[in-house]
Amino acid sequence: MNEFSIKNMDLFYGDFQALKKINLDIPKHQVTAFIGPSGCGKSTLLKSLNRMNDLVENCRIDGELLFEGENFYQKDYDANHLRKRVGMVFQQPNPFPMSIYDNITYGPRTHGIRDRKTLDEIVEKSLKQAAIWDEVKDDLKKNALRVSGGQQQRLCIARALAVNPDVLLMDEPTSALDPISTLKIEELVQQLKDQYTIIIVTHNMQQAARISDKTAFFLHGEVVEFDDTDKLFTNPKHEKTADYISGRFG
Repeated sequence: MNEFSIKNMDLFYGDFQALKKINLDIPKHQVTAFIGPSGCGKSTLLKSLNRMNDLVENCRIDGELLFEGENFYQKDYDANHLRKRVGMVFQQPNPFPMSIYDNITYGPRTHGIRDRKTLDEIVEKSLKQAAIWDEVKDDLKKNALRVSGGQQQRLCIARALAVNPDVLLMDEPTSALDPISTLKIEELVQQLKDQYTIIIVTHNMQQAARISDKTAFFLHGEVVEFDDTDKLFTNPKHEKTADYISGRFG
């Protein structure tokens, strides 16, 4: 079963074409990695999956993008509903300048949850899922900006999980982190895929090989190859893929 089906997708910023004829089926409850050199379109596609490109002036998308079988770019599709179901974690940890508790409850409150007991349960569950509950459970009133960068990123993952999404989009979530924090995030991704579909953009090919089930290799706005991760890294079908993963360019 696929979470997303992308068919003949083109994306333009004004006259510039950033994505060309993208065809991808992204499976449920697996980790799919997007790899490729800078500027190849992988983050652009990721942001299209929860319509963040709506916020970019002169952005135009052609083709068909389906989420659980429904075209989420049709005019009457509720973008806010999509973003509730498709959460996003960015490259730089971006907790809100408020308490840890208020960061996690921000989304649920936005969606109308006010009951304190329910909010307490959401906070505990989300922080446990993000493998940070034991580190912060006694400091929930502490400003989220005062914890370490690695902890901030796990708080941002907990914040995304608090609204009970189906999908987690991660745009280079460990590129600003130290090796120990990176390992914690990678372990977390492996644990979460049983409950969520995860799509991760990474510059780190070893990371893609370690944590993903499927990998798409992007070059110049096109998907050159999409396959099971172990196949793509050990026996790529395309010469360009082989050149990239062997370090000949990128």
